Order: sequence, then C-alpha cells, then structure tokens
Amino acid sequence: MTTIYKDKKILLFFTIPAFAFVALFIFYPSIMNFYYSLFRWASYSKKMKFVGLSNIRKLFADAVVWKAFANNVLYAVYSLVFQVCGGLVLAHVINLYLSERFARFSRVILFIPAVVSITAIGLLWMIIYSPSVGFLNPLLRLVGLGMIATDWLGNKETAMRAVIMVSQWQYLGEMVMLFTVGLQNVPKEIYDSSRVDGANGIQTFFHITIPMIKENILMNVTITIIGAFMVFDEVYVMTSGGPGRATEVLATLLYKTGFRMDKMGYASAISVLLFVITFLLSIIQLRTFNVKFKEGKEK
Repeated sequence: MTTIYKDKKILLFFTIPAFAFVALFIFYPSIMNFYYSLFRWASYSKKMKFVGLSNIRKLFADAVVWKAFANNVLYAVYSLVFQVCGGLVLAHVINLYLSERFARFSRVILFIPAVVSITAIGLLWMIIYSPSVGFLNPLLRLVGLGMIATDWLGNKETAMRAVIMVSQWQYLGEMVMLFTVGLQNVPKEIYDSSRVDGANGIQTFFHITIPMIKENILMNVTITIIGAFMVFDEVYVMTSGGPGRATEVLATLLYKTGFRMDKMGYASAISVLLFVITFLLSIIQLRTFNVKFKEGKEK
C-alpha cells in the first residue's frame, strides 16, 4: 500500500478523473458565468450585446440587491446566534450532563428535522404560520401573547424573521452533531479535574470547552455564514421573496432575474457577486486554519 502512494504515476492516474470532474462542473461554469455577466442577453435570443462591467456596476446601485444582501446578512447573524451559539451550548450540556442513552436519544430527536425535505418543512411551517388554519396564533393567545399574533409570512415586518427561525429549528440539530464530534475528542479527565477543583458549568464551558474545540467552532461559523448566503429553498418555498421584497435574498433574486425576467446577463452578475462573497469567506477559513496548523506544528 505504501508503494502505491509513492508511485507518482499511479497517483496521477487516480487524480486526473477527479480533477477533470471538478474542472468541468465547477471551474468551467464559474469562468463562463463571469464571461456571460459581461453581456446583455436573453435565453431565447441568439444576440448577446457586450456591455463590459456595466452589469457589475449596476449591482451596486440596485436597491433590491442591497435589500437581498441585508437579508442574507440578517440570516447569517441569526444563524450564528441560534445555530452556532445555541448548538454549542446544547452539545456541551448533552455531552456532559446527560446519560449516554439519553444523550443519543436527544441528538437523534434534534437531528430529525435536518433530514426532512426542505420543501416539506416549508409547507409544514406555512400551515403553522397561517393566520386562518395555523396553530401558532391560537397558541400565543392561549398563553396571553395574543397581542403579537399576526400573519407571520404576509407581514413585511415579521416575514423574514419567520423564515429564518424555520431554518434555525431545522439545522440546530445538525450543528449539535458537528460540535459533538469535536467535544468527544476532549479527554473526560480534563472535565473531571475541573469538577474536583470546584469549577461550575459556566466556567467549564468558557475555560475548557471553547478553547479545546475552537478550530471546530471556527469551521462551523464559516460553514454557517456561507450557508446563510447560499440560502434559497426555504425562502422560495415559503414566500418566494415576498411580501414585496421583504424576504428577498441574493439566491432568490438571482433565480427570478434569470428565469422569470430572462435577464441572463444581470443574473450572471448577481451570481458573480455570490461567488465572490463565498470565495472570500472560504479564503478566510483556509488562511485561518493554515495559521492554526502552523501554530500546532511549531508547538
């Protein structure tokens, strides 16, 4: 087996198909997308008018793009608070304070929403939020919070947050599982020693859990932020970006611009913007991990 790994020809033989696949389905479409953003064109027309960077410049003057970008940022902030922070606390509590059997059961219950179809989840929550047949508003009135009952997805003030909270509920369990992987690599003896020294749960969390899995936390933060900028399905299923543009995000704007309005050049420019944002986030993640890796080697 070691001989095979040292044979560069064999390594090249196995690497080429994977590289060709990535080049064909990732690099080539990305390059062509940037190329198409330089033109004004429609899918049903053979004419393509070269407009240079005007589509890109138009992005920065488009209020709808800024609204969609702001919604993506809001999505990322909520996701960091509820998914990353909430998931970390839950994983810490489940890992340290629950019996092994109940911990496994809790993780399974939390993870179930993550494996359900996003379309099914969206339709389910549309019913729950419905002011006529949903049970959320009657439940709020039952507990004395009837003053905040509203048409959650039809109200511009609440629609975006209502959609965001569905995602937090769906993916919280997935984040708990990712943190659990990191927590299970922390030796139990460290926690036992901290208890002997009189550390309480909060001190254990901030002085042992967070420092010991900080690389895991950083990775999950990056994944969550990138996911917040790539979000499409739940928004499109529940509101299609409405009411008005209240829940518009960059991905739904890209879809509507390209496939409803048939402005393919401008849709390509929006796609370039999304690519740049996620690319920069990935670079930050890679550089941070590279620094951590070097620090680990020096030690």
